[in-house]
Amino acid sequence: MSPQIIFFDTKSNWYAKALELRYKILREPLGLEFTEEELMKDEADVHVCAQMGDKVVACLTLTNGGDNTLKIRQVAVDTEHQSKGFGKLLNDAAEEYAVKNGYVELNCHARKTAVPFYQKQGYRVVGDEFTEVTIPHCKMKKSLYEQK
Repeated sequence: MSPQIIFFDTKSNWYAKALELRYKILREPLGLEFTEEELMKDEADVHVCAQMGDKVVACLTLTNGGDNTLKIRQVAVDTEHQSKGFGKLLNDAAEEYAVKNGYVELNCHARKTAVPFYQKQGYRVVGDEFTEVTIPHCKMKKSLYEQK
């Protein structure tokens, strides 16, 4: 079964499934919960998932960063589907969405362990390493000027 890419908002049934995956992969291992403020922020964002059947196997969130930029955040791939191209599939969908909607740059705060993945996708590290949600991160950017 091939994954389908779906764009949705917080009113969609897919949102609850994506939130569950985000918690399982990104928060639970760090002993963190989502705050009400974080969940309210999701309402203004565009959410993307790769789904197979009725299951979300990977997801990410796109936040308008102003100045024609989009921030990729909350990227999660279900453990059994990691290293199978789902992250690249979502990143490609995010880039396509950004270009079609007039954005010129994507950026993210990548966990240090994910930096090599983003570098393979054409992102570059900007600035110094910093701590976010208790672990090392790097800010990364990718210009979409040359994308079609």
